[in-house]
Amino acid sequence: MPAALEIQAAIYPTFLLEDEPAFASRLDVAAPYCLAATRDGALVGYLLAHGWPSEAPPPVGTVLAREAPSEILFIHDLAISTPERGLGLGRILISRAFDLAARDGLAVAELIAVEGAAPYWRRLGFADSIAPPHLAAKVAGYGPQARWMTRRIALPADESRADA
Repeated sequence: MPAALEIQAAIYPTFLLEDEPAFASRLDVAAPYCLAATRDGALVGYLLAHGWPSEAPPPVGTVLAREAPSEILFIHDLAISTPERGLGLGRILISRAFDLAARDGLAVAELIAVEGAAPYWRRLGFADSIAPPHLAAKVAGYGPQARWMTRRIALPADESRADA
């Protein structure tokens, strides 16, 4: 946990930092898809992603309840340490999370792109979406550059049809 919080603090502005209880709660939800990237045994990046209700991103710093419906894959945070950027680690973590979520039947991913990260997420197949009124205030809570983004997740082919 200390290494993850250190990476978070190095990358995000203060208003987006989450304390240890909030960060840890994202690891402990009923449907976690959180992943770590390591090099020589040291944490160099992480993905906080979990099953969650659609169009209901939790506010920054909120401690999540363990039990929540898993309607979509919510990508809360992807952070790669500065020296490790540009190596494709984020793409690998996202791809793996998509595989795990698809296995569990989640067909959509949602996220709030912060601090000018929308172009990165677009390269990973996400599209800007217009936040419905009930969601606009939550998105704004993530900063002036925040963008609501979504993407379909390819589900594994139905095996019964593959045999037909």
